[in-house]
Amino acid sequence: MASSRNDTEVLIGGKVFTLSGFESEEYLQRVSTYLNHKIAECSNIEGYRRQSAETRNTLLALNIADDYFKAKRQGAALEQDVEQKDKEMYDLKHELISTQIKCENLEQELQKAKEENQQLQMQIVKLDAEIKNRKK
Repeated sequence: MASSRNDTEVLIGGKVFTLSGFESEEYLQRVSTYLNHKIAECSNIEGYRRQSAETRNTLLALNIADDYFKAKRQGAALEQDVEQKDKEMYDLKHELISTQIKCENLEQELQKAKEENQQLQMQIVKLDAEIKNRKK
C-alpha cells in the first residue's frame, strides 16, 4: 500500500469512474478489471440480462460476495495447512535432535567398547605370553 492518496480513473461497465484510495494505481486498476470481468460473466447469462437493474446489481454483488467467501475459505484452509506443516516440521526437528543425541550416545558407547576391546585384546596377548612362558 502506498502512503499517499491516489486518484485513478477506471472504466467499469463502460463508464469512467475516479477511484481514490491509498492503494496503488495498479491495484485500483486490477480491482476494476475484476469487476468488469464479473459484469461480463453475469451478462453472458440470459436470465441475468432480463432482470431489472436493481436485481442485476444484487446478483452481481452476490457473485462477488461468493468469490470473497470462497477465497476466504481457501485462505483459511491454506493457513491451517501451513500450521499443520509447521507442527510437522517442529516434530521432525525434535525427532532429529533426539536421534542426534542418541547417535552421539551410541558413538560414545562404541568408543568405550572399542577401548575395552583393545584392553581385553592386550590382556589376551599378555595371558598368551604368560602361558607360553610357563610351558617352557
